[in-house]
Amino acid sequence: MTVWNATTRPLQRMPVLAVASFAASLLWLGSLSAQELPRQVAWTAYDVGSAGYNQAVAMGSALKNNLGVDLRVLPGRNDVARQVPLRDGRVQFSSTGVGASYLAQEGVQEFGAPEWGPQKVRVLLASNADSNLSIGVAADLGIETMADLEGKRVAWVVGSPSLNENITALLHFADLTWDDVERVDFPGFGAAWEGIVNDQVDAAFAATTSGQAYQLESSPRGLFWPPTPHDDEEGWQRLKSMAPFFVPNMASQGAGLSEENQHEGPAYPYPVLITYDTQESDLVYAMTKALVELFPEYDGASPGINGWALDRQVFDWVVPYHEGAIRYFEEIGVWNEEFQAHNDALVERQEVLAAAWEEMKAEEAQAGDAFLEAWMSKRAEALEASGMDPVYR
Repeated sequence: MTVWNATTRPLQRMPVLAVASFAASLLWLGSLSAQELPRQVAWTAYDVGSAGYNQAVAMGSALKNNLGVDLRVLPGRNDVARQVPLRDGRVQFSSTGVGASYLAQEGVQEFGAPEWGPQKVRVLLASNADSNLSIGVAADLGIETMADLEGKRVAWVVGSPSLNENITALLHFADLTWDDVERVDFPGFGAAWEGIVNDQVDAAFAATTSGQAYQLESSPRGLFWPPTPHDDEEGWQRLKSMAPFFVPNMASQGAGLSEENQHEGPAYPYPVLITYDTQESDLVYAMTKALVELFPEYDGASPGINGWALDRQVFDWVVPYHEGAIRYFEEIGVWNEEFQAHNDALVERQEVLAAAWEEMKAEEAQAGDAFLEAWMSKRAEALEASGMDPVYR
């Protein structure tokens, strides 16, 4: 069971609405209302073989079999590759990670470049499963703790701030930095994990349920997940100072894990289904409704997919929910005033960031590192003036 802190807690378990799939199919396919899903919907997702991609495919099968809706899943090897089609309107949604949701909202790392800036993204649903998101290492190295990564080869995925920031935070848990390890660059998530199998690198970040993690586990090198002990208060303070979206979790699902062999580590919602604030409210409502009510149809179809259940949703996370999703949650009685206040505060944060970005563009004609440095200063100043924690500087 997940261990959540006071500001990121799941709802108390409640029964998912008892909607029979056949009845749901008749309801949706027979309706011509504005709340109906189109016959084809497109998402971006992680690389083929990743936990996010596998889950999207399983959810797509449920949509097709029950509602006649084709879900086209476009794999993207990094956050930017997944975000561009969403930003440009070539897909309606993205099943992504913390990079293209939280870091995109914050306008940091790759999203601090002049062509990006803070993004007004919104959540529909997210998966909070019995799995963790952490650094996996080759078992043949004899690593037992995060501190043992010192001097080892660690994967850096170009164009994927979420993966890289997560590793940075986990290294910080052990009071390490990238200067204490050997950074090895890879073009994508899958390539990084293949690099461990091929002895090109020793460690990379992933969900414990990732297909690549299972491949490493079955390879001659084997797989080990170093723990982040939950009673290490100083370590967790260091970790959360850089990655506030992480929470302690005991994982029983994933490569090398079981109820008897759990991983004491970190987790956050993954994947996260997002869109932009400008996405049509009726479409978001329909997509959210379909995924909640069809959950029994895709539950168990892929490792970690149980995290999409309604009773596992965290309505006070670090990225706001879309108004269309909120409308559905209100309709079924799981949204409350506390969640709305939290959501409103997050929307306000996005507005502060957007205003700072417009000022930045008007004032600065710099490029590259000079632009990013000026933006990070402007960003921190604007957030602090509004009484908000910049987190990144």
